[in-house]
Amino acid sequence: MQSAAQLLADIDAEAPLELQPSLERSVNFRLRMAQILAYKSFEAKVPDHGGAARYLGLLSIICQNPGQSQIKLAEAVGLQRSSLVPILDKMEANGILERRAVDGDRRSNAVWPTDHGQAVVADLTAQALELEMRTLDGLSAEETDQLLGLMDRVITNLRRG
Repeated sequence: MQSAAQLLADIDAEAPLELQPSLERSVNFRLRMAQILAYKSFEAKVPDHGGAARYLGLLSIICQNPGQSQIKLAEAVGLQRSSLVPILDKMEANGILERRAVDGDRRSNAVWPTDHGQAVVADLTAQALELEMRTLDGLSAEETDQLLGLMDRVITNLRRG
């Protein structure tokens, strides 16, 4: 049987370390922490699918909006085009998506999901939704809607710069 001191030590070891008082109420810090924890949980649970799990948001946008330019996709996920290209290269090499030249503009490529890519995204999305249920455990539907609305406003604010 553990002593009270050992039990308290175990509890303290699991407690997060304190932030400086100036960051205790930081929304940005909490958003980042939630993103890191959600990402770690998701990656630990799902098969990698050739790197696709890491880019589910981007791949979901591609499946929902096939044939978009690389520039438009980069804007949609908040990346520089130069940062997006290696991701697309990897996904193309793994048969998840394909790039096709845009009619009338040889310098521009449109991005399309492959059949395999659509199947991978469907599998990853189902698993992401299972994690979402755990993430939102204890929140009512109304609270979830409120959280989504508030997060959308924050994202809009950040996109404006």
